[in-house]
Order: sequence, then C-alpha cells, then structure tokens
Amino acid sequence: MSELPTYRDPSASVDERVADLLGRMTLDEKLAQLGGVWLTSLVRGDRLDPDWVAERLRHGVGHVTRIGASTGLRPSASAALTNEIQRVAVERTRLGIPVVVHEESTGGFCARDATVFPQGAGLAATWDEGLVEDVAGVIRDQLVAVGARQTLAPVLDVARDPRWGRVEETYGEDPYLAGRIGTAYVRGLQTADLRGGVLATGKHFLGYGLPEGGMNHAPVHLGPRELREVYAEPFAAAIRDAGLASVMNSYSSVDGLPCAGAPEILTGLLRDELGFDGVVVADYFSVVLLLVHHRVAADPGQAAALALTAGLDLELPASNCYGDPLRAEVEAGRVPLEVVDRACGRVLASKLRLGLFERPYVDAARAAEVFDTPGQRALARRAAARSLVLLRNEGGLLPLPPTVGTIAVVGPLADDERLLQGDYHYPAHVEIVYQSGISLTSDDAPAAGAGGVAFLPEAGGAFDAGPYFTPHVTPLAGIRAALGPGTRVLHERGCDVTDPDPGGIPDAVAAAARADVAVVCVGGRSGLLPGCTVGEARDATDLGLTGAQQHLVEEVVATGTPTVVVVLSGRVHALPWVAEHVPAVIFGFPPGEEGGHALADVLFGAVDPSGRLPVSLPRSVGQVPVHHGHRAGGGRSAFHGDYVDSATTPLFPFGHGLSYASFVHTGLVAEGASTEEPVTVSVVITNTGTRAGVEVVQLYGRDDVASVARPDRLLLGFARVALDPGESRQVAFTVHPSRLAFYDPSMRFVVEPGTFTFSVARSAADVVATAVVDLAGPVVEHRQRAVVATAVEVR
Repeated sequence: MSELPTYRDPSASVDERVADLLGRMTLDEKLAQLGGVWLTSLVRGDRLDPDWVAERLRHGVGHVTRIGASTGLRPSASAALTNEIQRVAVERTRLGIPVVVHEESTGGFCARDATVFPQGAGLAATWDEGLVEDVAGVIRDQLVAVGARQTLAPVLDVARDPRWGRVEETYGEDPYLAGRIGTAYVRGLQTADLRGGVLATGKHFLGYGLPEGGMNHAPVHLGPRELREVYAEPFAAAIRDAGLASVMNSYSSVDGLPCAGAPEILTGLLRDELGFDGVVVADYFSVVLLLVHHRVAADPGQAAALALTAGLDLELPASNCYGDPLRAEVEAGRVPLEVVDRACGRVLASKLRLGLFERPYVDAARAAEVFDTPGQRALARRAAARSLVLLRNEGGLLPLPPTVGTIAVVGPLADDERLLQGDYHYPAHVEIVYQSGISLTSDDAPAAGAGGVAFLPEAGGAFDAGPYFTPHVTPLAGIRAALGPGTRVLHERGCDVTDPDPGGIPDAVAAAARADVAVVCVGGRSGLLPGCTVGEARDATDLGLTGAQQHLVEEVVATGTPTVVVVLSGRVHALPWVAEHVPAVIFGFPPGEEGGHALADVLFGAVDPSGRLPVSLPRSVGQVPVHHGHRAGGGRSAFHGDYVDSATTPLFPFGHGLSYASFVHTGLVAEGASTEEPVTVSVVITNTGTRAGVEVVQLYGRDDVASVARPDRLLLGFARVALDPGESRQVAFTVHPSRLAFYDPSMRFVVEPGTFTFSVARSAADVVATAVVDLAGPVVEHRQRAVVATAVEVR
C-alpha cells in the first residue's frame, strides 16, 4: 500500500500539509485557488453536467460563489448540488483539492427556507451576546447542512453616517458594542473547532462605514488614530477574542489608498498590528474596481498585482484578474512566485482547518432537518422582540391591555411580509437576480469597461431564484393572534412606503377614529434595487419617512385616538415630530420572519421591551454625523452650544430604550490605583416597579486629561439584567488597563496616569451615577491586538 502524501495526512500539521501541497502544484493550480466561480455558471438549464464542470475546473478552484442567494433551491437540492460540485473537485482534478462554498448571512443564511432573523443592527439592538451567539449557531447549522463553509459576515463596520444605506447591516456606531456583538457572532459560526464550523468573514476592512457624503464606495477621510481606535477596533476584538478566520476588504479608499490594493491596510495594519493570520477575500469585483473605480491600475494584470501584493488572497466572486492577467504578471517577473504561494497557502490552510479534505460531502437527505424548525422560529421571535426599542411611552400607554375593544392597525408596514426583511435577507436580496427589467449598470460598474465582467450571476431553469418566503408574521397577523375574540381589529394600509399619493389616508384615519387605540406601522423597504429606500447602494440625503407616511401619522394622531407609532426600517431616521406629538413610539430595524409576533409580545406586555439603540437617532440630517463618541471639544457649537435652528444633541441617544419596569442604581463603587492594574466598578440595580423587567446597564469611562483629545465618553462594558419587582442584583465590571489605552502623539498605544471618570448610565445621555479614580504609576504601552475585554459579573 502506497503511503499517503503529507497533504492528505490528517495527523500532519496544517503548515506541513500546506507546504507539501504547494510543492506539488503547478502555477495554474495555484492561481485557480486564488479565485472563485459563480455556482450558477456551473449549471445549465435544470442540471449540472459533471463532464463539462470537470473541464471548466480542471485546475480546481478556490471558492464557489452563492449556493443560496443566486438560486431558488431548497436545502436538500442545494446540498446535493454542492456534493456534485465537490465530487468533481475532489475526484476529477489532479490533486483533489476541495472547494469552499460561501454565502451571506447578516440576518440569517441568505437562502430559501433558511430562518430569517433580525437584520444585523437589530441583533446589535438586543445588547445580548449570548442571544447573538445562539443565532449564529443556527446560521452555522444551516450553512454546514448544505455544504457552505464560509459566510461573508459579520459586518464590523462602525456606522456613523445614517445617510449610508448599509447602516442596517452593521452593529452600530460604537466600536466596543460592535466588537462584542461581532465576537459573539463569530464564536457561534466558527465554534472552538473549525472542522464543525463555518469561516466567518469580518467586513469591510477598513473605514467603509464613514464614506464621503454617506455615498456607498465613496472615499473615506480618516486619520491614523481614528482609523485604529474606532474603525479597526471591532475587527481587532473579533480577531483576538474569537479567532476571526477571514476578512474582506472595503470598497473605499482611505486617505487615497484603495483598501483592496493597500499593503499599509491589508498587511501593515491588519496582519502586523492586529495579528490577523487568516485569509483575506475580495469584496465582489473590488480587484477590478482598482482599474475602473479608483484608477490606480492601468489594466487587469496591474490590478491583480496591486491587490495580491497588498495582501488580498482570494478574488471574488470569480477570477477576473487573478486568472490569465495575473499569470502574465508572474511569467513576466513582475509578481514573485513567493507572493502567489503566500496567498495560495492561506487559502489551502483555511480548507484544511475546515476538515474539507477529510469530509468534503454532506448528507443531502437530512439537510432540511435543520431549516426553520420550531425551535429556530422561537429563537427568531425572541431575537426580534429583544431588538425592538421603546423610544417613548407617555402616560404609560404601553403595554396595551389584551382586552382592548377595538384596535386599528394601519400603515404600509402593517401587513406586508416583504417589509420585514433587510437588504441581505432572502428573498429581498435576490430581487437583484430574479426581477426582470432591472439594469444595475453604472459608470464604474465592472461590466462597463472591464473586459466584459458580469455583474450578476447567470441564472435559469430549475435553479431560478424567486420570491420564496419562509412563513412571515406581519404586525397585523401578530396582533390578531395575540388578541381574544372580543377584540375588533380594523386594518387599512393608508399609503405606500414610497408613493406620495395620500389617497388612502382618509380610510386609515377613519379606522383610527373608530378605535380605542391605533397602531401605525411605518418605515422603509430594504433592498438593492432602485425602488428600495435603504440598503446597499440606497443612500439618502433625507432621513425622514418616505412617501406620504409622515402625513399618515400626523392625521391619525390628530384624531385624538391613543396612538402607538411603530417604525420598522433599515434607515436611521430623523423624526423630531414623533418625539413631540406621539404618545408611544417603538423603533426597530428589519425584524425578520417573526417580527409580527415579536411586536405583539412587546405591545401587550408579554415581553418587556429591552432593546437599546446601537446608534444615535438625529434630529435632522444637518447634524450628521452625530454620535456619542465625539472627542473632547465635540458635540456642541462653541460658544452658545446649540445650532441656530436646533439642539446639537440627538433626538434619542445611543443606548436609549425604555422598559415597562422602573429601576434605580445605587451603591456605585469604583476602585483602582495604578495604570498597571484593573479598575473594578460595581453598582446595585433594583427593580422599583410593579412588573418584571430588563435593565441594560451601561458603563462609560473618560480619560479626564490626556496627551491627545480623547472621547468624552467611551463605552467600556454593559450587562442585561432581568429583575422581578423589588429584586436587586449587583453588577460588577472589571476594566483591564489596556481597555483605557489610546494612540498618543507618537502613535504608541498607551495608558497614561491621571484621573478617570467612570459612569453608570441608562444611555449615553442618561448618566445615573459617577465615580472618579486616580490611577498612579508609569505610562504603560500595550498592543491593540492584545486588549482585554471588560469582564462582567451579575450577582
């Protein structure tokens, strides 16, 4: 019996296996591992022809793109198709290197029949790391079941410009919150052993969430200190605390450096400073965009050379520049073979760590067993309920009594399942594939002047994507299900999300006038197409409600009927009139398939509202950017403080959210003596109300005097605390000194001695207790790659 080659020996180390395999590969085989291929380009009509695929993939391939979001396949068929493609790669190529199939999953696996959880910002609004890890665990199970072993999530961009359409995909404006939620998500996906997990992909590195003018792909203007302390921090957290396995580049340039081709960003910062050792994948077409968008390359070969040398290992969605153009660069001696080997080695290592060489196939017959089960739907309902933020509750209008006589449920979001979805949910996302007559060509789109690169996947026959929803519960359906037969429910749409025609508003107003209470459901339509109000490439200059929706709200409120306004939208809206005139307001990002049940749970008090804003809600677009993390001297206009026509404070601050219970915070104690030792902060929380409730305790800190201007408040820790009436619990935070570090004038990452103010708060603007600690000792230098997360104990 012949001895196994080292690369096939599972007892050998990953490094040994990679070195052995690289030594056996031709240049064509190495380049094939550096790119992807659309799954739909491998099928014709209603079948996959293995002979044709074997010829097309004769050198192998790194990734197969989009098993779910480019098709309408159900789980078992999807898994069977993955097996067929994997069988060609494993059994009909010279070296038998398996493929990685990747997908999207910001709010659930983007595939037919997959559970639809709240969009990313909704998950952040829960401030619940355990819940998010559970959600990611479901996503992992569903991806693994169909053979998809990498997902292009989480979105770790810090989002501080609400004009940008992709805010809904992020975890909000704060680097610490985004880092903690992102870390939980990565843990749930990857698990402690990648052989049973999925490669998570943190994106978009770096600064993508602050584009010029809020415009997608636009340049980013950030200094090196802000870039690291704020925008790199969520990535740093996921790398050091969860072993993030993959990173995707940003489309934007930072201070003139396009991220896809900048070694300063992809190698110097990401690898050398933050300690990342995984695989960097290209955001779709970003290598081509070095040529047609950023204009830093003259041809596809030069674009490939720039990106590969910078540290971008794998081109997605397909090999447009990393194929023949890169081969020409290597053969001409302009790209060293060592650079190719470095990237190829990283791709191979990821496949080995996943265990794909040992277990390339999945059990297609059982794939559907882990899709949208009752337990998963219960988790989706719990996540959606915890994502809803009670912004306002004047006079204790909420919770509503389940015995209410007549309730009017009106508005365009009251009974439309499509509007429960974010831009990366299935099928909202795949409208870009299945809706006919839509052109996405633009002056800098890859199809325009890049050698015929296709922007969209091919699709056809039995594989067509389509408007295939899991059972979605709308607000109207959820409210009806929560009420007894003695309640009369009136429903009128009133208006559309975007159409300014107010013709249907009188009917909605009449229904509200006949009711004991009115629930007005308004918001946005997330997606990628021109008809959507928010989502990728759907940026905006007006942060108000679109169409005739504000008119609808105002007219209903004017009837005098007690009114609850529910805003469900991917957009961070500016709604000043809401805060002044509407008794009760609930805000949520797209809540997913159980959104209606979740809303009813909160409306009628079955669940205490525990969502807290992961972003600041501005008063107007003219305030942008407005967030809690401004540096000393920010947040106000000197010397009067406010604008001429507005307060400078947000309408609703970061961290804001009301409960049906009431809480007091007592006994704040902060202790610390040295820059070399942790600071401990403890506080007692008591439920002084008559209902069980959840308080989200937030710890902020301030470096009172520093060698550079530091933020007025830094989120340092948080805890969700569930309390029965009269119950008290102590929350103790342990803040490691590295958590207080910053980049000084010499760009050293240090903690300086001096006084620090620690605050316990209900939100960034609602501080309930403070304590000052004087830390003596030396200036201590740390590394951002080794910052320690704040430990929290509830006792």
